Amino acid sequence: MSGRPDAMLEWVAEGTAAFEAEVDGATDRILSRPSGLPGWSRAHLLAHLARNADALLNLLNWARTGVETPMYTSPDQRAREIEEGARRPAGELRADLFRANARLAGELAALPDACWEAPVRTARGREVPVWEVPWMRLREVWVHAVDLDTGTNFDDVPREVCAALVDDVATGFRARTDIPPVGLRAEDGGRTWLLGVPGAAKTLLVTGDLPSLAAYATGRPIPGPLHTTGRGSVPKLPAWL
Repeated sequence: MSGRPDAMLEWVAEGTAAFEAEVDGATDRILSRPSGLPGWSRAHLLAHLARNADALLNLLNWARTGVETPMYTSPDQRAREIEEGARRPAGELRADLFRANARLAGELAALPDACWEAPVRTARGREVPVWEVPWMRLREVWVHAVDLDTGTNFDDVPREVCAALVDDVATGFRARTDIPPVGLRAEDGGRTWLLGVPGAAKTLLVTGDLPSLAAYATGRPIPGPLHTTGRGSVPKLPAWL
């Protein structure tokens, strides 16, 4: 990919709108309840997404100016800001998220075409072209909209985004020796992905629709049935991110 990732930017905007719709008008009571992520409330998710938007904004500034600007100063800073944000009243937390979303959207729209190939570094130390930033945000808004556990599931995620999420998981899990070889086949799209080390053992084929495969691959509640070859059960996968 090169140049402005227009399709990805549209998916980010759709996912951001979906997340904001889930929390629009949410009360302290609603946000204090557990999310789908162990140990995190819904308020934690809002605080995380707000600070993640600012962290990705740092990468855009890095690409635009050439001045190295890390996403976070340290893992401790990230964790501390999420915990502090999660304790804020619902109205403040929601407004903070919406402002952070707007700041990121504005800078994504304004980034010059010549900057999209500029190298930046993720929080995990991986060097990537800045055109990966929209993908990094896309994963956050769509998957965490499901994690809010307020009604959104993977059936609500665009099919193209579901396929891209499975692509991402398959890339990360390729050649992993801690999982058995698993093939994922989309019954409504004809695509197949392989996880694990080919030939290490007999590959177990898991078939389902794209939303269910994306939910399974990312470790989220599966909205539809999954079928396996033979009598094998669907294996548990390691954490995706």
